Amino acid sequence: MARVQIDMIKNFTFETELSIRITDINYGNHVGHDSFISLLHEARLKFLQSMGFSEANIDGKALILSDLAVSYESQAFYGDTLQFEIGAGEFNKYGCDIFYRVSNKKSGKRVLLAKTGIVFFDYAKNKITTMPGAFLRVLNQLPVNTGAGY
Repeated sequence: MARVQIDMIKNFTFETELSIRITDINYGNHVGHDSFISLLHEARLKFLQSMGFSEANIDGKALILSDLAVSYESQAFYGDTLQFEIGAGEFNKYGCDIFYRVSNKKSGKRVLLAKTGIVFFDYAKNKITTMPGAFLRVLNQLPVNTGAGY
């Protein structure tokens, strides 16, 4: 079976940590795939907040997800603290991809790589719209972190 391959960016512009809660654990006694999607969502929200945005308001426009790809590399367990490195790339007129590199803070072991495709959306017109210039301006001002690369 072919595995999902994510062409990861080299430079990340944001880092955050999230602790694994008991509600994130599945019957296999590790973090479930559905919980990882919620953790990616939380990390993305923190990324946007660090730039002064929210998912519902980026210079008057919202964002919606167009796709999601996740490649799992190791397990995470209750009580683990995960380090999320986040950056943006693959820009086009209507959106971009948000990339995630997630590692276990204690062991340094990589847990997963992921990307979410985002497009900008005008809810008043109920249609996709162009990327706000403010989004690119703020992204271009963020310091670049090449990360530990583990």
